[in-house]
Amino acid sequence: MTRGRPRSFDRDAALDKALRVFWRYGYEPASIAALTDGMGIRPASLYAAFGDKRRLFSEAVTRYQATYGAFVGVALAEEPTARGAIERMLHEIAVNYTDPSQPPGCLIISGAINHGPDAAEVEDELRAIRARSRAAVAERLRQGVANRELPEDADIDALADFIAAVVRGMSRSAQDGATAEELRAVADLAMNALPRR
Repeated sequence: MTRGRPRSFDRDAALDKALRVFWRYGYEPASIAALTDGMGIRPASLYAAFGDKRRLFSEAVTRYQATYGAFVGVALAEEPTARGAIERMLHEIAVNYTDPSQPPGCLIISGAINHGPDAAEVEDELRAIRARSRAAVAERLRQGVANRELPEDADIDALADFIAAVVRGMSRSAQDGATAEELRAVADLAMNALPRR
């Protein structure tokens, strides 16, 4: 039995490069040619290592959540108060979404904005991730009510929807060229909208 030739590229490094191509262009506009060019590999190597474009995208999304996007969960978990957690999350978004060393905005928000029917499941995948993030924010706000940081009658669902909308807007603004300072101002205005006891 003959064994295939070993891969001549670093799979993790190639995945990170693919992630950046998807992040910059979105799922559907990122052609196999653009991906293999960005990854520095041949199409046959992409298919052998990752299966197909759809599976490559899912791996890239998982990698994004564990690396570039991980700061959101860390902020929500580490801060001792709900208000502090939301504020840290929004301020770190302002910095991360405008970091010149990476594509602007958020892959989870913009990865499948424009897609045809064949890519609908990609949008479903990203929508589910955004829903989990919104649920995590809502849970943190509920803890804020329980800890008497926020009013008992605070509308948690509306607040979580508001914060999610602010985050989506910050991502789009970053893609339109907004600076970290401009997005921090948006974050501060959003914090002023949160109710106080």
